Amino acid sequence: MLFSLTARILLKMAEKRNIFLVGPMGAGKSTIGRHLAQQLHMEFFDSDTVIEERTGADIAWVFDVEGEEGFRVREENVINDLTEKQGIVLATGGGSILSKESRNRLSARGIVVYLETTIEKQLARTQRDKKRPLLQTDQPREVLEALAQERNPLYEEIADYVVRTDDQSAKVVANQIIELLENH
Repeated sequence: MLFSLTARILLKMAEKRNIFLVGPMGAGKSTIGRHLAQQLHMEFFDSDTVIEERTGADIAWVFDVEGEEGFRVREENVINDLTEKQGIVLATGGGSILSKESRNRLSARGIVVYLETTIEKQLARTQRDKKRPLLQTDQPREVLEALAQERNPLYEEIADYVVRTDDQSAKVVANQIIELLENH
């Protein structure tokens, strides 16, 4: 019996059930995740959006009121809840991998795709975005470089696949991920 590409991927997804996108801010996790979910007929979630929905406030407000530590507690709880679902595509926040518990849950409950990008692309993609509390500084390049040094090894640690997003559209990257999953 012949199966379509999507059917074969969905059958393979039965093993791990979910696709989790990790990577730095500006890598395209949310945009690529939406394309991926649409093409695979899966439900899409963005952990930052879920935090905002549950809190009733935006991420910047949570950072202002509760600090990064309070935000990370909320993020860890949301990651736990979302990774318990089945058949989803999840775009995680760039710092979600700072929690060992979240890294373990992502690793155990789905296929983890690390969307890798350069500092230059991150700067270009985030320069006008006021919703990123860690970048509300006069030195965004230095912040991104420090975050990359700390976080990139953690992304690599849990990644089943690494996909560069620099010079490609979200749709092309989503198709590359589907191709990787088909050969999984």
